[in-house]
Amino acid sequence: MAVGAAAASSLVVCDAARADEAVDFEPAYLKLEREGILAEREKALREIYRECRLCPRECEVNRLAGESDTCEANEAVRVHSAGAHWGEERPLVGRRGSGTIFFSHCSLRCCFCQNWEIAHRGDGSDITHQRLAEAMLELQEKGCHNVNLVTPTHMVPHIVRALRIAIAAGLRLPLVYNTGGYDKLDTLRKLDGIVDIYMPDFKFQDGELAHKYCAEARDYPEVAAAAIQEMHRQVGKLQTDARGIATRGLILRHLVLPNNQAGTDRFVRWVAQTLGPDTYVNLMDQYHPAHEADAYPEIARRLTRAEWAQALGWARDAGLTNLAR
Repeated sequence: MAVGAAAASSLVVCDAARADEAVDFEPAYLKLEREGILAEREKALREIYRECRLCPRECEVNRLAGESDTCEANEAVRVHSAGAHWGEERPLVGRRGSGTIFFSHCSLRCCFCQNWEIAHRGDGSDITHQRLAEAMLELQEKGCHNVNLVTPTHMVPHIVRALRIAIAAGLRLPLVYNTGGYDKLDTLRKLDGIVDIYMPDFKFQDGELAHKYCAEARDYPEVAAAAIQEMHRQVGKLQTDARGIATRGLILRHLVLPNNQAGTDRFVRWVAQTLGPDTYVNLMDQYHPAHEADAYPEIARRLTRAEWAQALGWARDAGLTNLAR
């Protein structure tokens, strides 16, 4: 199904050949579809849009009637782009790229968002469930190793609907749930058996700082901790195939901020003690003061080399043994 010119140009996928090796893998969602459970989940998730409680903000607006609140999303499937992405973690990228689909809008709304044009301004185009399913299938056809759903929380009912359409047409790639970590347990439980790989951020250990930087999300630390533990319960430690490509499990991200505003020392200890020292963790050093970050002097600069070295030292001291490289 055709989309507008802007969307058509952005929904172009990689032109690489198919994956170089056949791998014996079946994504979890196929079993749920065969058993009729996925259809039941689709219906239950769709009903949530009548009084939207998908994320912890629980705005309770009727998105089916076109209403919106904090995330600024309504009933539309709004997508910024879809294609092969090479900047993700190595087990996702492999040789053919991670097949990312960037959804517009976001319920967390970080003031330093590096994709603020998509997450805050809502850049993108409204498409149908059929077109979203086609985008998933195109990523598979071009050889990408997974379907990587970026900022999916507020789009879960649409994703499940499109997924069922894509399954009927032969989708078999692992499904990656790439989220800021501000996810509601009830929503995650409805994704049990659908998502193969969870890739959450754990951004803050201090609720007051989350309130300050993320549109008053004071409960972020406890919400993210509970959400990540539920994700871990569902999929466990990261698993890879013979090529080193991720097929199932948890990839945990943490963006190190200037002046330790993210609480990196506490984060690494939490991971080691709660999930285990062999949890796959990506400590990220690419912070730069984007969007409205300049309004906050303590984060209005990049990391120093000393701060990054300190973060790595904290990770080593906590005993983490599976840091992304």
